[in-house]
Amino acid sequence: MNELQITELEAKLDSFDGNERRNALDELAGLAASGKIKFPAADKRTNLHFHTFYSYNAEGYSPVKVAWLAKKSGLGCVGTVDFDVVDSTDEFYDAAAKLGIKASSGMETRVFVPEFADREINSPGEPGIAYHMATAIPYGGVAEKFRPQLDSFKSTAQQRNRVMVEKINAYLSPVVLDYAKDAVPLTPKGNVTERHLCLAYTKKAAAKFSGNELANFWSGKLGQDVSKLDLPDGIKLQGLIRSKIMKQGGVGYVRPDSNSFPKMKDVNKFIIDIGGIPTLTWLNGLSEGEQAIEELLDIAVADGVAAVNIIPDRNYTPGKGLEDEKCRKLYEFVEICIKRKLPIIAGTEMNSPGLKFVDDFNSKELAPLCEEFYKGAMFVYNHTKHK
Repeated sequence: MNELQITELEAKLDSFDGNERRNALDELAGLAASGKIKFPAADKRTNLHFHTFYSYNAEGYSPVKVAWLAKKSGLGCVGTVDFDVVDSTDEFYDAAAKLGIKASSGMETRVFVPEFADREINSPGEPGIAYHMATAIPYGGVAEKFRPQLDSFKSTAQQRNRVMVEKINAYLSPVVLDYAKDAVPLTPKGNVTERHLCLAYTKKAAAKFSGNELANFWSGKLGQDVSKLDLPDGIKLQGLIRSKIMKQGGVGYVRPDSNSFPKMKDVNKFIIDIGGIPTLTWLNGLSEGEQAIEELLDIAVADGVAAVNIIPDRNYTPGKGLEDEKCRKLYEFVEICIKRKLPIIAGTEMNSPGLKFVDDFNSKELAPLCEEFYKGAMFVYNHTKHK
């Protein structure tokens, strides 16, 4: 089998058809077993924060594709995390087992922290609201008695999206979306995100207008010069739709309140009940809430948090080291967690274009942290109940 055929098989790993994904992986694993594909030895680099296409991955990666590429990259441990669902879990574990890699899977959602109701934490412009994670979700999914609570995470997010679409449709008319027909088909299992909506609007506009009409439409609606719009559906355009229309200050923005999301304490109990690890997510240490990180950690740990998650790549400037405030904040937070004996996991998200597959652990900023992140990954991996 030649390189082109292998590339074609790898492309099938991202098919929305589960059987096609599994069959492609079986073929690729067979080629590896016969020595036709060789893998590097696993090292201590990790990425335990991969979003997959069950929420949104900028490259369209499925859980199977993440497992395959992690094996090809020699990662020591790999983890998926999707917004409001655990749809990737079993598929990911099966693929990881077939390939012989250490893996764990989780979920990300948003929670309300009453004690920080008037302080921004890690959701910009939204006091009291925090992005939060469940890690080490066990194989076999969620027991039936806990399904209603799990389903509520997705239904809450989807209802928010529908309200947003109503507002945006009124603003962008005659470019209007039918949620079921235009947005849901962009996902393998109906978990529509803001980024899916951005893509859907660009496609809808391109079907309605062309040439100068399309350029004038988006320029007018976004208040941007045409030169900044990579028409008809480029990444810059989608990013502007999200930032100018969907986020705070935009016509489609849906402001959350204290009742929009469940309390962190309640979500932590749910995570523990299903066998996972409640995991606090840290942004950059600059918000009012994260400047009070010791207080936040006291509350989080008392409510069940047993690990923390960091996205290192946005928290340093290559070459500047600790001269950079972001990097200093990163190291300060790591030191606090070490003193508290809180395991730290790290990853790159990959839910936005341009994000790395794995952090640059050869950089002078991250090299000293690689071992600590690996230890955190092993904590999560060893807690994970696999098949």
